[in-house]
Formats: sequence, structure tokens, C-alpha cells
Amino acid sequence: MSDARADLQATIRAQLERVRGPDGKPLTASERLSDIVVQGSRIYFFIAVSAGEAAAWEATRKAAEQAVAAVEGVISVTISLSAERHEAKAPPPVAAPPAASPASFPALAEVRHIIAVASGKGGVGKSTTACNLALGLASLGLSVGILDADIYGPSMPKLFGLRAKPNVIGEKTLVPLDGFGVKVMSIGFVVDEAKALVWRGPMVMGAITQMLRDVAWGKLDVLVVDMPPGTGDAQLTMAQSVQLAGAVIVSTPQDLALIDARKGVAMFGQVGVPILGLIENMSYFVCDECGKRHEIFAHGGARREAARLGVPLLGEIALDPMIRERSDAGQPVVVMEPDSQAAQTYREIARRVMAALGA
Repeated sequence: MSDARADLQATIRAQLERVRGPDGKPLTASERLSDIVVQGSRIYFFIAVSAGEAAAWEATRKAAEQAVAAVEGVISVTISLSAERHEAKAPPPVAAPPAASPASFPALAEVRHIIAVASGKGGVGKSTTACNLALGLASLGLSVGILDADIYGPSMPKLFGLRAKPNVIGEKTLVPLDGFGVKVMSIGFVVDEAKALVWRGPMVMGAITQMLRDVAWGKLDVLVVDMPPGTGDAQLTMAQSVQLAGAVIVSTPQDLALIDARKGVAMFGQVGVPILGLIENMSYFVCDECGKRHEIFAHGGARREAARLGVPLLGEIALDPMIRERSDAGQPVVVMEPDSQAAQTYREIARRVMAALGA
């Protein structure tokens, strides 16, 4: 066993010492805890209980999951309650999906660069940032597409003001819609926006794969992928299914958001995807009446985090009501308010991304 794996197991056991079962004993002091399997940054183990004890131990399972998820470098945690004591051993490692070769997705054969726009958590403005980044790249003369990989919460139809269904070439190849000169594809074009998608992981990963494989992307300089928030199987599937040129991490300034941003950086590091830089969204607010700058969510957290990680800070985007109003109306600021400070900031971020890609 490698020293790094042993150290991580020891750290996890130390975390689990604080978790107590219904009997009041630390989980590590019981005979119920299986071996802890470390598969890269994924953690697996069992808690052995009888069928009649399962309900009582569910809260302990959840507490253990939260404790392990808080460990630095851990991306996903799978903890099961085993009704059979002989199963309370290391579960077989789950192999990560193999990286696809370029020939696996002929639809991407003429795409020069694929970049992911990601966040460790939702609500930080990732999709709005991805939309305006794509348009910013297009404004610099690049041919650009954007893939909405946020299956549970697709935002691109609204952000681009698109309502049509995509045309189909042949039996199953979808034609991306045009959004202000950017090729756009989203599950939101084919599923009713009012309908809740109750899909398990394999269905989500299948939908993402289909939008990579069965879309007529054509010749593009950059394909921007709006990733789902978090660091789960959908993100790993994307990172390991195509050759990502890099990832852009979006965060707000406060510490809670930056904790999750670190997990996003760690995830991409685990699969060998370079970080192009961090973006601090909702960085500050300028009052219309007094002109004073207010740092509502603190300020500079992403800059300090970028310096700590040794990656660029791509830009700081203001908390601007115009961005929200234009986004809600399907009229992105980069296109509709090109002379605004917000549009200039997005274009400057796009220039830095373009330079990092050598596009």
C-alpha cells in the first residue's frame, strides 16, 4: 500500500472516531466497520448491521459520510449498511470509466479545445459565467459551442433565449441551436423544463455521452462545457470521456464556497486536467445611487485561493443586477450590453482563457 493511501485511511479513521452509533460507541471502536478502501479519491466501506438495525443506523451512516467527505482530497464517499456481517469487508473497487480515444466521438473530431466550467457547489453563477464566457470567446473571433451538461438543472435554453427543438440529421444526430453565433446543445431542448428528471447516475452519464457523441458540433475552436455543480460521477465521466484542455473554476468570495471550489480543483487534478484559472463571481456590488463599492460576500477569497494553488485568477465579476436581468430575459450582457463593465470583464476573462489555450 502506498504511503499516501495509508495516510488517507488513517485520516479517515480519525474522522470516524468522532462518529458514534446508536449504542453511543465510536464507530471505529465497534466491530461493525469494514476495511476502508481508497480508490484514488473515492472512498468505500461498509457498516455491518442486521436487517432490523438498519433504520437505527442510517443516521450514523449519514454522519460518517459527511465526516469522510470533509477530508481534503476526497471526491466521493460510498458507505453502505450491510445486513450480512461477512460482507463487512472491503468492497471490490469500482473501476473508473476508461478515457475515450478521439475516435470514440467522431462528432468532436474537428473541435480543437474542450474546456469545462465547473464549481464545487450550486448557486455561484457558474452557468451564467459559462454562457458569457462562450460569447466572449466568440466575440474574439473564435468559433465556439457550448454544451449544457447540467442535466438536472439545464440553464442554457433560458440564458440564450432559445425555445426550439433541435433538428435531427439521419437517425439520431442532433443539430445544435444557434445562440448569438454560438452552437448550443442542452437536455433542456428535448425535455419539458417543468418536468423533474428523476434519473440515476448511469442515465445522467448516458445523456452526457449522447450529447457528446450524437451532436453535429462541426468545426469549433472551443467547446465550452457547463458542468453540473459538485464533484460526482457526472463530472468524472466528462473528465474521462474526452480530452479536456482545461477547467475554469467559478466561486463566490466567501470561505464556504471556496472550500467546495478546492474540491473541484482536486477532482480535476486527480484526472490530469489542468486548471486554467479561478473566477470570483459576485465579487462586489457598486451602488447605483452613491457609487460606493460594497463587498457583500467578502472579497478576494478566490485571488488568495488561486495564489495558494498556483493557478491564475481569471477575473472578478461584480454582483450586477443587469447581469441577472439580461440573463433572465435570454439576452446575455456580452451581446446585449457590450460596452458595460460586466461585458468588458467577461471579454477580458475570455482573452485570458484564449491565451492559456493558445487558441
